Amino acid sequence: MARTPPAAAPGANDCRLYLITPPRIDLATFPDDLARALDAGDCACLQLRLKDAEQDEVRRAIDALRPVAQSRDVAFILNDDAQLAAETGCDGAHLGQEDGDHAKARALLGGATLGITCHDSRHLAMRAGEMGADYVAFGAFFPTTTKEAQYHPDPEILEWWSSIFEIPCVAIGGINATNCAPLVEAGADFLAVVGAVWNHPEGPAAGLRAMNAAIAAAPRPVR
Repeated sequence: MARTPPAAAPGANDCRLYLITPPRIDLATFPDDLARALDAGDCACLQLRLKDAEQDEVRRAIDALRPVAQSRDVAFILNDDAQLAAETGCDGAHLGQEDGDHAKARALLGGATLGITCHDSRHLAMRAGEMGADYVAFGAFFPTTTKEAQYHPDPEILEWWSSIFEIPCVAIGGINATNCAPLVEAGADFLAVVGAVWNHPEGPAAGLRAMNAAIAAAPRPVR
């Protein structure tokens, strides 16, 4: 994968879905659940995010899920660990501010994608861009049960970023089909979601379709 984020869907300034795995998964069933979800509509990325899991468990999950994503032209991104991402054929890694040396990760990943969490900070985002991040992530924009959120940016930071920089931005945190429109309108290139898909009452495939429909219906950013 070239060192660029996944391309936008057809049409200018289109936002796309960035899907994150649930905090815990059952490898006996989840690969099939993932396949059904990804077959339901457009998705740019899948991030494997298993906090506090042993590395052997993460490796098994990579082996099981990476082919499901990549066979559907969905970029497979590993959370937290650039070294493991490079070793296991992932399309890239997503790192938080505390996840090691970002410059070393950039060199280690070579042509693969590097995404960096920037919370609500313009300074961190600009620094990430300077060191070669392929996308920056802002959030949490809404209350979320996935992780404890200390930062709550205003959607205006997406508008600011997208009006100045060509590096794509990802919005994250409590995003669902009913609240995502202001983020799309503000200029988010990708919406990262967990519960909106995996906890949808009609199942993950319905959740993914609902997110795609909400993105398509949202006002487009003026750039």
